[in-house]
Amino acid sequence: MLKRFIQAWELRLSKVDRYRRASPFAWGLEHLTAHTEHLDAPLLAADFPDPPAFLREYTRRTLPAGERFFTPPALTDWHLHDGWLTFPSSIQTPDTPNNLAWARYFPVRERRGATTRPPVVLVLPQWNADHASHVAVCHGLNTFGIAAVRLSLPYHGSRRPVHQVRADYMVSPNIGRTIQAVRQAVHEVRLVLDWLEHHQGYTRFGVIGTSIGSCVAFLAYVFDWRLQVAAFNHVSSYFADVVWTGISTSHVRAGLERYVTRHELRDYWLPISPFPYIERLGRPENRHKKTLLIAARYDLTFLPHLTRHAMSEFERHRAPYRSAWMYCGHYTTGETPFKFHDGYLMIDHMRKHLNPGRQVVRQALQSRLPAVLRPRARTLRPSG
Repeated sequence: MLKRFIQAWELRLSKVDRYRRASPFAWGLEHLTAHTEHLDAPLLAADFPDPPAFLREYTRRTLPAGERFFTPPALTDWHLHDGWLTFPSSIQTPDTPNNLAWARYFPVRERRGATTRPPVVLVLPQWNADHASHVAVCHGLNTFGIAAVRLSLPYHGSRRPVHQVRADYMVSPNIGRTIQAVRQAVHEVRLVLDWLEHHQGYTRFGVIGTSIGSCVAFLAYVFDWRLQVAAFNHVSSYFADVVWTGISTSHVRAGLERYVTRHELRDYWLPISPFPYIERLGRPENRHKKTLLIAARYDLTFLPHLTRHAMSEFERHRAPYRSAWMYCGHYTTGETPFKFHDGYLMIDHMRKHLNPGRQVVRQALQSRLPAVLRPRARTLRPSG
């Protein structure tokens, strides 16, 4: 009964957005051939009989070069103004607004005499998130003495081309552009880490990602040693399977299914899928990382069997993780009361493993709790 109720609620919430439209299909090879610096030799579309042959070869050569694929070039051009960090993206696209990356910085007041900076968490929201999405999570982290940086994903917010109503270029029937957008997002996560480490002096880092932000956060997590703690909010093994089966991306599938099958798309989008990289977390040098996988039992976007497939791959490679299953769906994760449970899971995981300090946590709780719940100082009653 609960399942039927939640999934009916999910379907209603999924129909609130009236601007979803099936976009034209495109192979998008020009987005890939423009950035082949991770390969030993450039790939030219003209050298292959058809686009599928090019994409299969691109995948075959990119997977073993994942370290280079997801490592951005060094950057020194940073601008911080009124809490907003901007910098040129490492991948320049034909859409000029998308070439300037945006992040909102939430520092915390530091203890007088502290010898180290507090921990900091990068927060990556979901697809088509508005400017306020996940700001509450950042404030929640601040409450416990943890700084936060909320990143805007490619083609979102101020980065969206003027002719677009939604951030459809992030995930679309354009196969090459989707690969490029996810790679661009991972680069930007790692560039923000560079800024935090080299320009702000932080040394303890965590990452939180939701939905597609979860995928981007995971790819950064497995390739960047600085990220030691992660909470992934909605999890899947293959990028293509979520697009093909989820209610949030049915319009994307409508633009794809006349030209590719689900299994072909899985192969093409393998370089931006978590599945082939899970084994890295089972390596001895990564087993100390603290990973939390959060899933929704009645999710119609990230279907539960895709989450279980990812978890089984963690277990196959003996990669440590904790899991938490919520009694809700994808959209309802952001609704009351589930959003409070979800926020608690993510923030508590960061608090436990990034260790902001007992004194910081105690002071935070005392300042946030209602006065009637605060511990009272003991007083001596006068005798007589």
